Amino acid sequence: MSMPPQGPYGPPQPPQGPYGPPQPQFQPQHNPYAQQTPYGHPQQQLPPQGPWGQPGVPGLPGAQPPKKKRTGLVIGITVAAIAVVGGLGYAAFRLVDAGNVVAGGFPAAEYRLTVEEKLLDGEFTLVEDMSKTKGKGIEDTYDPSIRNAKAAVAQYSSSEGGVLVLSGMWGQLRNPEFARGKILSGAAEADGATLAVPAKEFTPDGYDITVECQVVRQKTSGVSSSLPMCAWGDGNTGAMVAVVTSEIAVKDPRSIDLKQLAADTAKVRSEVRKPIG
Repeated sequence: MSMPPQGPYGPPQPPQGPYGPPQPQFQPQHNPYAQQTPYGHPQQQLPPQGPWGQPGVPGLPGAQPPKKKRTGLVIGITVAAIAVVGGLGYAAFRLVDAGNVVAGGFPAAEYRLTVEEKLLDGEFTLVEDMSKTKGKGIEDTYDPSIRNAKAAVAQYSSSEGGVLVLSGMWGQLRNPEFARGKILSGAAEADGATLAVPAKEFTPDGYDITVECQVVRQKTSGVSSSLPMCAWGDGNTGAMVAVVTSEIAVKDPRSIDLKQLAADTAKVRSEVRKPIG
């Protein structure tokens, strides 16, 4: 019985995968930053080479499937970094410049912060409420400018692979503008963090609050990630919000859209700041 002819490299090759015919290994990689939204998910494209090496991709000759996607690794590292910065940034500044408080009494206690199940109109879902663990340092550290401090620290995720961290407190803040700035400076001075984009003030459309945003570079296990974050302060609440994806983590800090993050932060504030009673 005759056998079907074989190609120069053995048996006929199986149908090609979603990435088309095998490409020479010296061919340049596709640009991973093209046509992406600030917090969107990459549209089926090859990720850049990073500290973990080039992940295996179906359809590439000799490629081995990775044990874990690069996106998952970046997100995992980013979550750990933000959790540290978010959970400890506020507590770190509380004894610094403790005497820098304005004269007069404390504002009335009218609002509190809540850890909601969903944020940003349902885009992010609660993963962990860390108010009683990482938030413990916020509540236990003495600060003469804040009375009856209670923590609200939580981590959220989206179906697109995004991560949102809320880290703040509520009580009676005698100098909320000072608190807002020190929340960010405390995060920028955390271990492994370097300030990449200094804090800028924004007033998002439709909100009567000033939001201050910055970008730090956080080094974890030899890998540096971009971590954008914004903070607000008012008479009863002060908090920092960080939103990041694997795409944002590897971006040039100067290219990150802080205006959009400021708008998202103002939206988060409207969702978590509730009247007392």
